[in-house]
Amino acid sequence: MTAIFTIQSAFLSLLGIFLAGAAGSLILRKNDSWANGWSSFCAVTGSLVGAIFGIATMISGNNLSFGMASPLFPLLSISFYVDTLSAFFIAVISIIALFCSLYGFGYVKHFYKKYSIGALGFFYHLFIAGMILVVSASNGLFFLIVWEIMSVASYFLVVYDRNDENNVKAGFLYLIMTHIGTAFITFAFFLLYKFTGSFDFEAIKAGSGALPVAIKNAVFVLAMIGFGTKAGIVPFHIWLPSAHPAAPSHVSGLMSGVMIKTGVYMMIRLFMDMLQPIPTWWGLTVLVIGAVSSLLGVLYALSEHDIKKLLAYHSIENIGIILLGLGSALTFSSIGMPVIATIALAASLFHTLNHATFKSLLFLSAGSVINKTHTRNMEEYGGLIKFMPLTALFFLVGSMAISALPPFNGFFSEWLTFQSLFQGIASADVIVKWFFVLGAGSLAFTGGLALACFVKVFGITFLARPRSDEVFHAKESSFSLIAGMGALAVLSLIFGVFSGYLITFLEKAATGMGFLKNATTITSAASGHGALSVGNGFASVSAPALFVFLLVALVVSVIVFRFVINRHQKVKVGMTWDCGTNLRPRMEITATGFARSIILIFKGVLKPSIQQEITYDDAKSRYLPKSHVIIMGIHDVYYSYLYQPIIKVVTVLSSWATKIQNGNINVYVLYVLIALILALISAL
Repeated sequence: MTAIFTIQSAFLSLLGIFLAGAAGSLILRKNDSWANGWSSFCAVTGSLVGAIFGIATMISGNNLSFGMASPLFPLLSISFYVDTLSAFFIAVISIIALFCSLYGFGYVKHFYKKYSIGALGFFYHLFIAGMILVVSASNGLFFLIVWEIMSVASYFLVVYDRNDENNVKAGFLYLIMTHIGTAFITFAFFLLYKFTGSFDFEAIKAGSGALPVAIKNAVFVLAMIGFGTKAGIVPFHIWLPSAHPAAPSHVSGLMSGVMIKTGVYMMIRLFMDMLQPIPTWWGLTVLVIGAVSSLLGVLYALSEHDIKKLLAYHSIENIGIILLGLGSALTFSSIGMPVIATIALAASLFHTLNHATFKSLLFLSAGSVINKTHTRNMEEYGGLIKFMPLTALFFLVGSMAISALPPFNGFFSEWLTFQSLFQGIASADVIVKWFFVLGAGSLAFTGGLALACFVKVFGITFLARPRSDEVFHAKESSFSLIAGMGALAVLSLIFGVFSGYLITFLEKAATGMGFLKNATTITSAASGHGALSVGNGFASVSAPALFVFLLVALVVSVIVFRFVINRHQKVKVGMTWDCGTNLRPRMEITATGFARSIILIFKGVLKPSIQQEITYDDAKSRYLPKSHVIIMGIHDVYYSYLYQPIIKVVTVLSSWATKIQNGNINVYVLYVLIALILALISAL
């Protein structure tokens, strides 16, 4: 009893710190420096408490459940439930918020005298608190309230730099899409209430077995659309590439690193916990969505030259990878294979943690570059490694992690996801087997394209010669920015090297629900030695051993090449041969040129468009152009063929509604009378 009370006090203290940070930021809003200091202090403190709370709850295995009923609204219960799954997500949110907040202390200084720092701190704390409340709420109506708090707070953060018209448009699109998603989520919860008689998650779980099959399937579809919109799955992703780049960079790191994972959390909570048992087609549907999202996300990223938009598209890709693990877990659970389902769910959670780490690192590094060069266009970068060496190093670590290169964390979570998919290929029947083949193929394809994309990004941004004057004026970021990026870079390495130990905690999160509680997983047999082993020796890898091997191989290679192969070579320093001309940035390969061949291979999907702009000098022959510019553009096929027709229909209906709105008062009375008559008839 004392332990539960202590956990409850820690949880309430955690929320209290963020509320104090929000209130204090508003009170101190007239002094930018004080508001920033107070906001950063509360954000760092609250995040540290949240990380300790989440990790301690996972280790102890003690669940927290408490709440109070509303005297005015009996259906609304302010209730919380924190099990190992919720604790895992609270820990992930808090860890990323900790280092993003540390980074933000120095980053937001360039907003001084331009915008209200107090307002930024207010919505920033509401945003973090909202995410923590979302993953700990245990009542449907209360969940919808805190979900809205998180969504609205993030909207105001997206439009914070409101002098840029594109940011305002991005925020408006995000607001529309998030509320469309919320409408589907609300409908799903009301369906569950109608057939279970309660909004309480435990009551819904207890009554889910009596749900009609059609209603259960309807809830699945509604939840996938609603939570999938927040997660950014294809085709509900159109808000994400606009909204994430528009927000301040430390907010972009939080939105891309952890906010979109709240949608994944609720998918796991609903499908793996509350609505068990589930049909097989649910898992196969999630597998297909994951495969499509991962592949299209990386393809659109390859074609993008706005560095923050490119990273946003990679969030769609990695959500797809997470769903490959989740879809595998759902499929295995539906066909009576709880042990392998646990492994697949652990892979999904592991990539959730890893993506949060390296994606927030990449957004913070990109923010440092943008802050010094004042542009998001990679074509205007180049040579930044000479001016921002630490930022280049951290971005390289993030690039290697997201490209699944060992010994960084992205490799091991994708490896575990591969093993889950291979288990499906080896164990499932013929029809289901082909879905796993599709998933494994898309993951392999995605990995190769992601590597190509980040070769482009790092090379174009940090290597070769500067392509704009802004680069020459760039300098390394301040200490708080470096500290935030450096800590996440170290975590990306630690989570990789010690992935075998880390998987033990992920198993606790995976086995803390429903039918998985009594599952003894195969992975835990080797995790105590820092190794991951899946499926009775089907595959295994030791992360520390791999790290030591790579380190030794690197050292030996350097020694052999330096002191054996090249021992008689003399080094001469001279000018690079330039074919008789001065080397200029125009001679470098561009981001467009690097990606063009891959884009043309997938032109059936990406639908590239080429525009040519030719300027002639009237004083000379029209056959001698003054300039020749070729612009390659990519159209989002989902926006062109799905959303644009919907927009046209809504526009036409709105114009008709305008005519009705501007009508005669007598006609309005007639409308009311007709509606009243129809209501009376329906009531008979």
